[in-house]
Order: sequence, then C-alpha cells, then structure tokens
Amino acid sequence: MGTEFSRELKDLTYLQWAHARRSSGTAGTFLKAVDQAGEEKRYYKMSDYDSLKGVIGHECINEILADRLLKILGVEHVAYHPVHAKVKVEEKVLETWVCYSVDFKRKGESKQALDDYFDLNRMEDESRMDFVIRNGWEEYVYQMLVVDFLIMNRDRHGANMEVLKSAEGVRLAPLFDHGLSLLFSCHDDDSVRRFDAMADLKVQSFVGGQSLFENLALIPKERLPRFRRLEESDRGVIFAGLEGVLPEAHIEKAWEILWKRWNYYENLRNS
Repeated sequence: MGTEFSRELKDLTYLQWAHARRSSGTAGTFLKAVDQAGEEKRYYKMSDYDSLKGVIGHECINEILADRLLKILGVEHVAYHPVHAKVKVEEKVLETWVCYSVDFKRKGESKQALDDYFDLNRMEDESRMDFVIRNGWEEYVYQMLVVDFLIMNRDRHGANMEVLKSAEGVRLAPLFDHGLSLLFSCHDDDSVRRFDAMADLKVQSFVGGQSLFENLALIPKERLPRFRRLEESDRGVIFAGLEGVLPEAHIEKAWEILWKRWNYYENLRNS
C-alpha cells in the first residue's frame, strides 16, 4: 500500500522552479515546477529551500506520509510520488528529494481556488462553512478538518482547496497539498524531540479557525467522519523506505503525532 521509494537519482535540472502561493506566515521558500514533456502533466514540489543552506525541510516527504495515511483511512486525495533528484535552483545544482502529483482535472474541467469561488458566489453575510454546506460539500470539509487535525496541517488556505467546474456541474478537488504539517518547522533532532505531538499550534484554515482542536468542534457530533481504522501495525506501511531519508528521531516523533491524535479523535467520536 505504501508509496515506493526508488533511490535512483533522476536528472530534473531542466525544470524551472517558481515560488508557491501560501499564506501561513512561515519562513523559507517553497518552490514548484510543472513538467508537460511526458504523457502526463506533472506538478513538482520541493521542500523548504534556503539560498545559503540549500534544501532544509521535509515538506515533500510529508506529502508522501499524508498520501500513505489517507490511503489507509480511505480518504479521496491526490497521490504524491517521491523522486530522488538533481535539481537546479539559482544556478546551483542540488541533490534532494522532491515529489510530484499528476493533473487531477477531468476532461473538460477548469479549476478555481475556493476562496475566489466563494467571493464570487456567496450569499450576503454567508459564512464559509454555511457556503460549503449549501453546496453539498460538508462531508468533504468534515473529513478535511479531521485529516488536518491528524497531521497537524498548518496551511489549508483558500487556494489549497479547489473547485473543479464543467458543463456537468462543480465539485471539490480531491484533498491535496499537505506539506506544511507534522514536523515541517523542526530542522534538528533536539527540536524534533521537544515537539509536542498534541500541541494546538496556530493554523491557517479557510473553512475553520486558527485552532485544529476548535475546528474539530465545528463538526456536529453525529457527523464526525468514520474512517477505516489506523492500526499500530500501519506504522511500517507509512514509514516504509524512509530510513536515511528522514532521521530516526523524526520518524519516531511523526508516528507519535499520528498515533496519539488518531486515538484522541477516535475517543472523541466514540464518547
């Protein structure tokens, strides 16, 4: 079930990297690239980049961890694929891990950021939550709020949710963009070990507030999503192949986050 990790080094120095849109207020530079040369359009992401230190984050691996977790839970989402690559940024050639996803639009669909769609189509004084409920998207949003709680996603801004439009109607895109989650702010073993797995860090959530715990409370008790169960044995699936890609302390803490927050949510749902 886990995404396969190939150690083969791929030459991606031909990609042109551009700044990603984000609104979390975090430091650093997050770069994206698009490759349309092959049979499928690929969207590449690089982890936090510093012009002096190079790649300093693990956001691309966070996308893989989220991908594996959501497969286990049975949540529709965009799949991310890891690539061990040579890339060229600011005329520097770097060896790092990147990830890519493929275009999730169906034939004839166009996309629009949810925040822009909301501004154009909301009723007077309509809240964002009331808007998604009126459009029949509440189940999607309830699942998203729980997923963001589990992985500690700090950046679910209005462009990290997209509306796909066609002659047949509109739908929300599968969940995507989970890089600013888990331990993305920790760059050494000491900060990883000190990190509180149950912390309620300040977050950016277009549908919701600045608290992951309070966002859970936005879901009516009887509508709390039921997922396929996360089991302790799933640890091996989620972190398969990551030896040497992530420090061991990082892997241990990331699992602590997922397991503790999963059990908190299950206790909440069953209370």
